[in-house]
Amino acid sequence: MTDARLQDMRTFLVVWAGQLVSLIGTNLTGFALAIFVYLETGSATQLSLILLASQVPQLVMTPVAGALVDRWDRRIAMILSDAGAGASTLVIAALLLTDRLEVWHLYPLLGMASLFQAFQWPAYSAATTLLVPKAQYGRASGLVQLAEAVGQVIAPAVAGAVLALAGLGAVVAIDVVTFVVAVATLLVVRFPRPETSRQGAAARGSLWAETRFGFSYLRRRHGLLALLWYFAALNLTLGAVGVAFFPLVLGFASEAGAGVVVSIAAVGMVLGSLIMSAWGGPQPRVYGVYLGSAGLGVALVVLSLRPSLALVASAGLVGFMLVPIANGSSQAIWQAKVEPDVQGRVFAVRRLLAQATGPLAILAVGPLIDNVFAPAMAEGGALAGSIGSVIGVGPGRGAALMIMVLGAATVAVTATAMAYRPVRHLETDVPDWDAAPAPEAA
Repeated sequence: MTDARLQDMRTFLVVWAGQLVSLIGTNLTGFALAIFVYLETGSATQLSLILLASQVPQLVMTPVAGALVDRWDRRIAMILSDAGAGASTLVIAALLLTDRLEVWHLYPLLGMASLFQAFQWPAYSAATTLLVPKAQYGRASGLVQLAEAVGQVIAPAVAGAVLALAGLGAVVAIDVVTFVVAVATLLVVRFPRPETSRQGAAARGSLWAETRFGFSYLRRRHGLLALLWYFAALNLTLGAVGVAFFPLVLGFASEAGAGVVVSIAAVGMVLGSLIMSAWGGPQPRVYGVYLGSAGLGVALVVLSLRPSLALVASAGLVGFMLVPIANGSSQAIWQAKVEPDVQGRVFAVRRLLAQATGPLAILAVGPLIDNVFAPAMAEGGALAGSIGSVIGVGPGRGAALMIMVLGAATVAVTATAMAYRPVRHLETDVPDWDAAPAPEAA
């Protein structure tokens, strides 16, 4: 590896460290606010709406953010994202410390943070392509997911302890400090500018034209588009799990128990991320996508079988250990196939289309649990004598049945994708960006 490439890797690791700290803070607040909302309202529907407020603005803003990321220095885009989200979190902290926070305040504040966070993922992903050698894309993706997993391991336990000792205001204040750390690390590094590719030159134009470019780019690459629709289907099934989890666990355990289970599942993500960082994933990489997704689906079915912390924790550990292999393999495919100077736009559209189904799942799952699954799985409910005899009845078992259905659907969607040739063979059918013909001289 050249000295320049080694220096680029050092830059990536500095940025990665700052984002790791920021993710820990974000997960602290996310876990604490989810507990706060559910205990304040007792409603899975309210929890669904809060999650929607934190996701929908980001999805709507993402295509425009991607076009701007390709126009700007990607480091500046990440600074803007962290600073804007940190400012929203600071307002939440101020409301808490003055004892004025109410659930309805979270809708606009989380929505504002979500708008700024729309810049984060396309900028970070596109910058990583330039900061690491191509052969290390899988390992770099593993490190990025390791940061996410470490945040999820640490956050529930720390959030639970801080909530007990100092209250929700202290948790959110810690999050503000972590945003400051993330911005500080970005201020001390510089990112290389991508060379202009033929695709990038053809895509230049108005902001609206550049925003639409990501859609047209994907329409011309059937394999990538098919992989994208596969992830959209996965997010439709998996997007509801985050809402259903808390009613499931809190149906038979305490808030501290919920925190322990989340932490153990996140330990699985840490292990999987370490494996991915050291290994780089299977070849072809699409096999890693299949393995991770189907394995998670099976784990979701298993953890729903009984109201047992040990069962939920162990199945979560195994299932979430496979998630980084699926996500890291997918990310490496996209980084290898899409030209670096248009990755902001393409990755933004990729995120929009793949995750647009998530809010639909979140919107549906709360009312479904409250009005259909929970009554059916209550003692004397419509399913108490059939499915209830297998997985139990009472508090949280409606959410358990919902998660079981979602896990089975995940396996079915993955089996369908495996049978579809454009996805199965996309790594040979779609050329890598550095293997494409060079632009003709003028």
